Amino acid sequence: MNKIEFTPIGTVHSPFDELEGMPIQPIGAQGIKGEIHLRDDLIPGLKDLDGFSHLTLVYYLHKVKGYSLEVKPFLDNDHHGVFATRSPRRLNPIGISVVKLDSVNENVIEISNVDILNGTPLLDIKPYVPQLYEDTCKDLKIGWFEDKHENAEKTRSDDRFID
Repeated sequence: MNKIEFTPIGTVHSPFDELEGMPIQPIGAQGIKGEIHLRDDLIPGLKDLDGFSHLTLVYYLHKVKGYSLEVKPFLDNDHHGVFATRSPRRLNPIGISVVKLDSVNENVIEISNVDILNGTPLLDIKPYVPQLYEDTCKDLKIGWFEDKHENAEKTRSDDRFID
């Protein structure tokens, strides 16, 4: 198998220096402010980004150690396959979050609804465009999560690494 390497494009800064107390998903992080400090050489890549209200961030879960193929997710008492969850304990510890874009100033992007650990290496930024998905999600099913989503806002990060 080929080895894949990524170079971070910047760093996510948030109020969360520890996993404990950090929101698990953006729904629990509403209003929490953070910043992205992009590498200076990438500033031209931010052109026209300020026309979007939300961003999808792709980042490296740099504090996650190891993986589990079956995990007990934060809102359930049953174990599920890791690919049927959003657990960080993945073979490739890559995280994604949709955040609100507040402003862009040079290489600093101010964001809200941040559920990301301070100092997290950022791999990519994509504008969030829900219209690209609306026709492809007509018969949307969310599996075991169907009756759990109302409790998502109440969870704490210390439940995050249960497996």
